[in-house]
Amino acid sequence: IARDTHGDLLLIQGKPIEALKEYRHVQELDPNHFQIEEKIKRAETVRQELENLLKDRAKKKDKAPQKRMSFEDEIKKALAFEKEGRKQEAEDIYRDILKKDSGHVEASTLLARIAMDYQHYKDAEVFLKNALKKAPDYSRAWSDLVRAQQEQDKHNEATESAEQLVIINPDFPESHMIYAGAVGAAGNHHGAIKAYQKAIELDANKPGAYSSMAHHLKTIGQTEEAIKAYRQSIKIKPDHTEAYWSLANLKTFQFEDREINTMKRLLKDNNLSDEARVHLNNALGFEYESQENFKKAFAHFHECNLLRRKSESYDPVETVNQHEKIISTFNENIFNKSRATKSDVTPIFIVGLPRSGSTLIEQILSSHSQIEGTYELNDLPKTINSIRRKHASEKRNFPEGVKDFTTEQWQAIGNEYLESTKQYRTEKPFFIDKTPNNFIFVGALKLAIPNAKIINARRHPLDSCLGSYKQLFASGQPFTYDLFELGEYYLEYQKLMDFWHKTLPDFVLDVRYEDVVQNLEQEILRILEFCELPFEEDCVYFYKTKRAVKTASSEQVRQPIYSSSVDLWQKYEDHLEDLIETLRDLLLELPISQQPKGISKN
Repeated sequence: IARDTHGDLLLIQGKPIEALKEYRHVQELDPNHFQIEEKIKRAETVRQELENLLKDRAKKKDKAPQKRMSFEDEIKKALAFEKEGRKQEAEDIYRDILKKDSGHVEASTLLARIAMDYQHYKDAEVFLKNALKKAPDYSRAWSDLVRAQQEQDKHNEATESAEQLVIINPDFPESHMIYAGAVGAAGNHHGAIKAYQKAIELDANKPGAYSSMAHHLKTIGQTEEAIKAYRQSIKIKPDHTEAYWSLANLKTFQFEDREINTMKRLLKDNNLSDEARVHLNNALGFEYESQENFKKAFAHFHECNLLRRKSESYDPVETVNQHEKIISTFNENIFNKSRATKSDVTPIFIVGLPRSGSTLIEQILSSHSQIEGTYELNDLPKTINSIRRKHASEKRNFPEGVKDFTTEQWQAIGNEYLESTKQYRTEKPFFIDKTPNNFIFVGALKLAIPNAKIINARRHPLDSCLGSYKQLFASGQPFTYDLFELGEYYLEYQKLMDFWHKTLPDFVLDVRYEDVVQNLEQEILRILEFCELPFEEDCVYFYKTKRAVKTASSEQVRQPIYSSSVDLWQKYEDHLEDLIETLRDLLLELPISQQPKGISKN
């Protein structure tokens, strides 16, 4: 996150002193930074208002001056500990204060922030609600509560909390931006757009509001309006590099010459952050690909990924170990001894690797009258871990932590998952969870939701890996930024899917992207038969279905079927040596026409 943006967030959270530090750091590096003087003035004003508020509060506490002074001294001491990284000592102080005064606002709020640092969002929510009982107008606590609830996927509650923030600070654009983020996460994209428009009405010079609004416009298919909003954010702040990346990520967009020249000029700036370089290199990669200059395109994708890989924490050995443990845990014995009952609603899980055609399959199925399309949900791993923590005799991770689960515990996973996903769906009898990485949970799904349908989206290995390599993911998928690691991950994915097919025959349907492109109606019939659903013609005209699509393929699935992405790897073949060598044995199993030139069995 950019330091000026971090300052904006700190300010809305009621931390003007910390915000000032961020703003002044930016000013030192770039005295002419856009709006930095105005931001410093605003933070100074908020700081003064906060000081006055604290003075007034202190006067009202004259009846117990020693107790209040003691708490203030302890708070200062705890904050000093936090600054030094001594969080446990700070936490101990806050908890000690709460023992003496269970409703202490500052202690509750600060303890909540430590809880969130450790990703204990449920605890943080409890502390923040405790603070808000005593200080219902405390905007910092409300904004923190929104985050704590969002991290738990409590999107309806987060929306209600964000509404309170708007009521308290209706003239503060950041309040409306936080509200927009909350309603957008809940799937209300139109509501998010309106909230961003209100923020812009209050402050028309917020590039982040324009680009965030553009994301939602893109999601609901208003592409032209999204492009205008992205470009407006660049007009306000020419180095707002996220907007360039977002435009390129539309996959159907071509930059004007002036925009290309601006991106090239920005890349020559030695002070440009790595994150900005990642955005610009990815954007230029797609631009040169659209011009069929594949050599330049790959050079930019490669530079983008070199920088991004540095910031990602990924250990290929951990992936290998996890998959081996999954294969060891989910043997035939576990499926013979315990299994939950069928559920009333049937989830359809589309799994596989990113950029392998899963969004196309989702769009086709979502066009069926009995199927609800949702998003890439993270409810399944969260639910499995939640039940595992409650019942595992030892603190063991997945899969070891579920090895000895009873039928009742698998049933609990299924029930909790279906309950948590209600907020994303209507009353249709089928719904889609399109999270590619769920392929590691196929065995768990057989035990927890035995009537679930699993579709494995597949594609030519080189096209699948190249698509992932070119894609800059907002988060996750850390294995995609190095061709060798990407190839190794593909082999691990293939090994695990082969295991599921052998252990659970007919539970998973493989669907190849190339087959869908070449024989659309035939593949639709095959998929619907697997899902035990009748054929509907709307599935053939999937591109006419109006629904929100969040993934990078959102614009592509709103077009009739096309084949330009098939065998795209051949355009980049000279640059894929590491990937081809890693996948060599797998590629040799393909028909000769689908093999790279020059590959041999020697």
